[in-house]
Amino acid sequence: MMTGRDLQQILLQKWGRSYDIQVRRTQGKFFVQIMWKYLEQLSFPLSEAEYLEHLDQVATYLAGWGAIEQVQSYIAKTRERPRQGKAVSIPIDLGDRASEWLLEDF
Repeated sequence: MMTGRDLQQILLQKWGRSYDIQVRRTQGKFFVQIMWKYLEQLSFPLSEAEYLEHLDQVATYLAGWGAIEQVQSYIAKTRERPRQGKAVSIPIDLGDRASEWLLEDF
């Protein structure tokens, strides 16, 4: 089972920063977005504990979707990096199960 700390380590290994991760639903498609704000910034709105709790929630969704490997693989291969105003968007392929997931919590 992946944890928020595991997700943070993936981000740190790739980009050297603990970026914020958001899950978005757009036009019936789901995306994991690596945002440009990160924990190490003074202006970051969450404490480390809140950040890890949030990533735990994201990891729970990814596990439920069977999308952990999709996200890990995308991050490992991408040449993009999060920058001001531009998130790295990772499309999540839920296949036939997309209708089961309605994200009202995000």
